[in-house]
Amino acid sequence: MASRRHRLILSRIGALVLSAVLIAATLLTTSAEAQQYERRRNLFDMLFGAREPVYVPPREVQKPIREVRPRKKTAGSVTKIKTKKPATGAAVVAPPPDKLENAKTVLVIGDFVAGGLGDGLKTAFEEAPGVKVETRSNGSSGLVRVDYYDWIGELPALIETMKPSVVVIQIGANDRQQIIAPDAKLDFRTEGWFTAYEARVNRLAEVVTRSKTPLIWVGLPAFRPQNMTADALRLNTLYRASVERQKGEFIDVWDGFVDQDGRFIITGSDINGQPVRLRGTDGIGFTPPGKRKLAFYVEKSVRRHLGDMTSPDLVRLDASNLPELVNMPPSETKSIVSTPPMDLFDPELDGASELLGGQPVPASSVVTVREQLVQNGLLPDPPAGRVDDVRLPLSATPATITR
Repeated sequence: MASRRHRLILSRIGALVLSAVLIAATLLTTSAEAQQYERRRNLFDMLFGAREPVYVPPREVQKPIREVRPRKKTAGSVTKIKTKKPATGAAVVAPPPDKLENAKTVLVIGDFVAGGLGDGLKTAFEEAPGVKVETRSNGSSGLVRVDYYDWIGELPALIETMKPSVVVIQIGANDRQQIIAPDAKLDFRTEGWFTAYEARVNRLAEVVTRSKTPLIWVGLPAFRPQNMTADALRLNTLYRASVERQKGEFIDVWDGFVDQDGRFIITGSDINGQPVRLRGTDGIGFTPPGKRKLAFYVEKSVRRHLGDMTSPDLVRLDASNLPELVNMPPSETKSIVSTPPMDLFDPELDGASELLGGQPVPASSVVTVREQLVQNGLLPDPPAGRVDDVRLPLSATPATITR
C-alpha cells in the first residue's frame, strides 16, 4: 500500500517537473527566436542538451501583385479639382490719382468715431482728384473735458489754416460724464447737465457757421452697452435741434447699425448689401467696412456741397495737357441756302392773318347729340339693326303680333 502511494507521488512529481521543463523550454525558444533564426528544438534536445543553432533564413513572403487598372472617365457627378495656374505676375493696382492744387478740402473733427468717419471718407473720395479729406480727430476728446482738449477754442485756427469747403463734426461718445463748471458740478443725465451741454454744442456749431462754411453734424451710432445706446439716442435729439437752429445739416446714421427691431448689431450689410462685420469685438469701434458705411451717409451731402469737384473724371485742362491741334485742309465752299427762322406765334405762318382762337367759332345749324341730350333729354334713334334698336317694323300691326 505504501509502495503504491509512493509511486503515485513520484509520478505526479515527474509530471510537474516535465511541465516546468516544457514551459521553460518554450520561453527559451521564444527568446532565442526573437534574437536569431534557428531550428526548432524537440524533446530530445531538451533532455540531452541543445545543439548548435542552425541559421534558417526567413521565408520571403511574396505579396500578390495588384493589377492597376486605368480609371474610367465618369460623368459630371465626380467633382474635379481644378489646379490653379501659377501666376505669371502680381496684379498691378493703379495708384489713386494725385489731388489737384485747387482741390476742395473736407475737414473732419471729433472723437474716435469721427476718426473712423474720416477714414471712410478718404476711401470714398480716393478716386476724386478734386476732393481732399483732412481728419483732425482726438480719440478721447469731447465737449465735456475742455481741460483735456478744447474743440471750441481749437476749431477757429483749423478753419483759418485749412480753409475747408465743408466741416464735418461727429462727437459725443466720450461725453457721458460729469461737467465741471466754474460755479458747480453737473452730474450726467440731469437737466442742468443737458442745458450746459447744449450751450457748448451751439458754440461749436457757431464757430463753423460764423466762417460761412457748410456744417455737417453726424449723429452717434448705436453701441453694444445698452446704457450707452440709450444715452446716444438722447444726445442725437439734442444735436439735431441745435444744429438745425444754426442752419447746419444733421445726418442720422442710427438705422445703419441696428436691426429691424432697433437692436445693436455686430454684423450687418455693407454699402453693397453684402453681410460683413461692421463693429469691433468691444461693440464700440468700427471695422473698415463699418467705417465705409459710416461715411456712406455723409458722402451724399458732401457731393452736393462740392458739386463737380467730386467727380473721378475731373481733368484739369491747361497748356500742359491740352491735346495737339491738327491742321486740316480747308474744305470746298458749298452753296448753302439760308432759311430765315420762323416764329411759331407768327400769324402769317399758315397763310392766315391772325392766330387760331382769335375769333369765336361760327354757330352751327345742326343740333349736336350733346345739345339734344342736355336741352331735351332725348337721344337720337339708334341705327336700324343695332342691338339696342327695339323699334317694331313698319309692316307689323297689332293684329299680327303674337306673344
